[in-house]
Order: sequence, then structure tokens, then C-alpha cells
Amino acid sequence: MFYYRLKKPHVTAKGGPVIETREVIANTREKNLIDPQTRQELIKWYDTITQQNYFTDNAEILIQKDGLAMGAPTSGLIAELFLQHLEHLHLDHLSYRHKIIGYFRHVDDILLIYDPSHMDIQNI
Repeated sequence: MFYYRLKKPHVTAKGGPVIETREVIANTREKNLIDPQTRQELIKWYDTITQQNYFTDNAEILIQKDGLAMGAPTSGLIAELFLQHLEHLHLDHLSYRHKIIGYFRHVDDILLIYDPSHMDIQNI
């Protein structure tokens, strides 16, 4: 079994993946993916969720200031939006450049099948 932890995390605009995911939702209209009213409703939903990002620790209610609270019901959905966005942007290019044979993802687990004679996994 091969396990690889990224040495360089994904770098995004100021605010990280939470802000970038909001931008992905906001830009769906430009690509004619959804109508303006639905887009506004999604942005309002997203803003409400990310601004009311509470969690408990030892019976104390805390506010998550950066990122999303782990285990929150909507965190998985927002993470999925972000991961699909990253895959859409980068997967075709990386697959071609590094001769990736197969890419499979379930939630945040990724199985990558590659031909080691064509690439060095440390260079991805």
C-alpha cells in the first residue's frame, strides 16, 4: 500500500478554500450553470453557514474562525464542492503530464494508479 501526504497544501486566495468555494458558487452564473435567483440563494446559504460556524468542545460553544468545523453537517458538502472544483481545474492536466492511469476518490480518500516508469510520485 502506498500512502502519500502532500508536503505543499493547496494555496488559494486569501481566506483559503472557504473563500474560494464561495467564489466558485458566485461564478456559476458566468458559466450559465444556474439561474441568477438560484445562485443568489446558494450564496446566501453559503454565507449563513460559514458565518454561523459553531462547534462544542468540553461542553463549551466555540466559533470556528477559519475553515469549517469538522463534523458539521454542511462541512462535507462544502468540502465536496471545493474538491470537485480542484479536480475540474487540475485533473486533466496532471493526468496527461504525469501519465496517471486511474484516479478514484471517495470523500477525501484518493486512489491514484500510475506507471512508475513514466513518473516520480514525489514530483506531483
